Amino acid sequence: MKKLVFTLGLLLMVAGMISAQDVQKAAEKAEKKSMTDAVLTNGPKMTFETMVVDYGEIAKGSDPLRKFSFVNDGTEPLVIKSAKGSCGCTVPDYPKEPILPGETGAIDVRYDTQRIGQFTKTVTLTTNVDDQKIVLTIKGKVNQELPEEGVPSKEGSIF
Repeated sequence: MKKLVFTLGLLLMVAGMISAQDVQKAAEKAEKKSMTDAVLTNGPKMTFETMVVDYGEIAKGSDPLRKFSFVNDGTEPLVIKSAKGSCGCTVPDYPKEPILPGETGAIDVRYDTQRIGQFTKTVTLTTNVDDQKIVLTIKGKVNQELPEEGVPSKEGSIF
């Protein structure tokens, strides 16, 4: 009986030590994560509402302007050094002044809606956020203009 009580006591002591080590490891892991998060949030940080804007199906000559709204969630001013469209039909405009922490901004993008058909284009941003480029995407489909009301369509006509 003494051996059984001794063995149970020894097992409980070992289980308590293992549990204490697990708690200590979890605390160390949480501390490392918070230190890593602090390092990651230092400096500027550009957070977009969306990185893809879908024009949907639009008529030829429709409004070409779309906006990519963002906020500087970092601790330092955000500077956009350049914004370049993937072709001449995609023209971006961006804030030239630094965006202070907590402030918002927008990248305006104009697509040439005179071009009929499906499209997917990109805008590449160079900023002071790390050394990575940020790529925004626009997509959609430009259809022929719809016929005016009251004017018969020439489709199906022999003329």
